[in-house]
Amino acid sequence: MRNLLLLPLLVAVAATVPLAAALSADGVALLAFKTAVTDDPSGALSSWSDADDDPCRWAGVTCANTSSSGPRVVGVAVAGKNLSGYVPSVLGSLALLRRLNLHGNRLSGTVPPALANATSLHSLFLYGNSLTGGLPPELCDLPRLQNLDLSDNSLTGSLPPELRRCKQLQRLMLSGNGFSGEIPAGVWPEMVSLQLLDLSDNSLTGAIPPELGKLAALAGMLNLSRNHLSGGVPPELGHLPATVTLDLRFNNLSGEIPQSGSLASQGPTAFLNNPGLCGFPLQVPCRAAPPSSSTPPPPSAAGSISGAGRPRQPIKTSLIVLISVADAAGVALIGVIVVYIYWKLRDRRGDGCGGDGDDDEEGKRGLFPCPCMRADDSSDDGSDDGDDVKRNNTTTTTTASGGGGGGEEGQLVAIDKGFKMELDELLRSSAYVLGKGGKGVVYKVVVGNGTTPVAVRRLGGGAAAAERYKEFAAEAGAIGRVRHPNVVRLRAYYWSADEKLVVTDFVNNGNLATALRGRSGQAATLSWSVRLRIAKGAARGLAHLHECSPRRFVHGEVKPSNVLLDADYNAVLADFGLARLLTIAGCADPSSASGGGLMGCALPPYAVKPASAAADHHHRPSAYRAPEARAVGARPSQKSDVYSFGVVLLELLTGRPPEHHASPSASTSSSASFSGTTTTVSGGGGGGDQAQAVPEVVRWVRQGFEDARPLSELADAGVLRDGGARKEVVAAFHVALGCVEADPERRPRMKAVAESLDKIGS
Repeated sequence: MRNLLLLPLLVAVAATVPLAAALSADGVALLAFKTAVTDDPSGALSSWSDADDDPCRWAGVTCANTSSSGPRVVGVAVAGKNLSGYVPSVLGSLALLRRLNLHGNRLSGTVPPALANATSLHSLFLYGNSLTGGLPPELCDLPRLQNLDLSDNSLTGSLPPELRRCKQLQRLMLSGNGFSGEIPAGVWPEMVSLQLLDLSDNSLTGAIPPELGKLAALAGMLNLSRNHLSGGVPPELGHLPATVTLDLRFNNLSGEIPQSGSLASQGPTAFLNNPGLCGFPLQVPCRAAPPSSSTPPPPSAAGSISGAGRPRQPIKTSLIVLISVADAAGVALIGVIVVYIYWKLRDRRGDGCGGDGDDDEEGKRGLFPCPCMRADDSSDDGSDDGDDVKRNNTTTTTTASGGGGGGEEGQLVAIDKGFKMELDELLRSSAYVLGKGGKGVVYKVVVGNGTTPVAVRRLGGGAAAAERYKEFAAEAGAIGRVRHPNVVRLRAYYWSADEKLVVTDFVNNGNLATALRGRSGQAATLSWSVRLRIAKGAARGLAHLHECSPRRFVHGEVKPSNVLLDADYNAVLADFGLARLLTIAGCADPSSASGGGLMGCALPPYAVKPASAAADHHHRPSAYRAPEARAVGARPSQKSDVYSFGVVLLELLTGRPPEHHASPSASTSSSASFSGTTTTVSGGGGGGDQAQAVPEVVRWVRQGFEDARPLSELADAGVLRDGGARKEVVAAFHVALGCVEADPERRPRMKAVAESLDKIGS
């Protein structure tokens, strides 16, 4: 009907302006949109003139040359211009239109079904307007439609079952509307390409369809929050990939939360504000269920008489619940006491020498062929300083060997039985400086027959009181008990009044920062298979620290310079726990704001850099930290570690450090390039301190995915050399974007991240 009403208008436009005949058909269709706009306060369409031969030079219009009919319109982007009016149906006549972006205006009226005539359309962004009516099912007739975002409008009605025809749709966002009725069944298994589904902030009712668990391609978000959904959480949702962020908040769901599959890795935020939900991860215990109505009544309820001739009185449900709760509380208390005693005994055995687990180490030595710790790439020379460690350490009070005993001040205390070395042997061995800073010096020391290199970190004399030795020994013992092929290995330590040393394994192939950016300004290229191997190894190591280490450590400084690489490019996570050792030893200032370790794991995260490195690295460490971990006095958490890992993974994928500025449309340059375009990412919202807290690479990638940019514009050139790896790269991008969610509770646990990466390429 609107098409019929628009025809006289087009005829009038052509009649009043004779030059319009020279304008191409695509230009005439766009002029119809300009006519449909009743208010253009910013003059966004002022350059749209019927005096031109074609619209290719108009603001917001993108064209492509065709062999037969000349330049044709392929993109229209007039977003955030506060335009009033409506979307005319004639835009469906743009046969080669690929992207229509009119979000952030004040457009009203309905979504014209005639847009389905633009058969090349793959991205339709109309969110943030005042559109009304329903969701046109005809849009699913578009053969190439991948992105449909109609959120934050006033659309109403039910979700059409014709959505099953959107087999190619990847992102469906309908949040912030007035859709009602039940979520249709029989639709979701047909949407085989769907990666993100957002139906939040509507008026949907009924139960959650179990079929949503069959969205095998889902990798971003399943958001059903702020509706009126009821019933239980379907266990089938556990079949969704572990990378999916689930949001079921602010509904009327009830029952126990299933602990199946990926549901077990969701945080409590996913289920908040559902008064009837209970069980993990909510801190709401599930009460004993009442007897089922299908169960036949007990004989006493039917008036039967016991053998003694008296009616049998049933036990009250409240008494059963009270007995069950008391039993459960007693068992839990016993369990807590047992676990507490176990860890106290374990820590007591480990204090000083880390003796706990030595037998296990001897039996599993073959599992850890790779050394676990080394210095950064700041300097590979400096052998002239090799005698420095000997001269300064000869002032120690004693050079007692560090066997497996508890250790005393003045002794070199070995963390495990596999480390056989005495202090005087260590001091006599050849050494050279790997790097130095205001907080310490790190040496590579070759001992034995010249085939066993270790890294020795001098923590300095410090100002720690002698009574803090036991605290230092306990902390070193706990760090030394962390044993994993992708985590740094602490071998021994030394404490005296005027000297503190830490001995670790030495890794001989640099770190991820060097591998990505190259040495001496020359770019280094890594294949996709190598990058994926590094990401998987780093994720496994960090997950082990979070889930399996004796104290469930928080790393606090996850960044490329702390991801060390062995000869086969296996990742070894370094520099965890050493800031605490420095604080105890009185050698570190926790308030220091300087950057990361000078040599990856070789110096603490608060070490002072030499002037030559300060200019390049002054802001980089904070760029990897989560926004909530950057405030003064804020303590890092496991969720902030997940965020930092996500930034590192994005750098692996894009080749860009987090503070690098680039337009989403710019082609990816060499991974070593830090200059070039400095255009900031438009859109994305936010500003001020909060916007600055988000690393630039995070905003850049999010904007690129929102605009459906080609993968070649987002990924580093070295990543896409293997043409068959495109799906793996996209999956890794989704894992990284899940890690860098602004809300810490919506970030997955590192265990889930590691499992998701392990599935890629397997």
